Amino acid sequence: MNKKIEKYGVKVVARPKIKATKKLDLSGVSGKQIIVSETKLTLRTHKKTFDKLADM
Repeated sequence: MNKKIEKYGVKVVARPKIKATKKLDLSGVSGKQIIVSETKLTLRTHKKTFDKLADM
């Protein structure tokens, strides 16, 4: 990928790794709500992918 970018005259910059600073507590009612909403979003976003996997 770097060679593709450099072909257009863009310099590649090394980015620092960013570590997660917060811990997410998924226990309890609020954790269940987070899991359900993220699952719905994933299913909606990747609907065609899951349909193809279901047909295999």
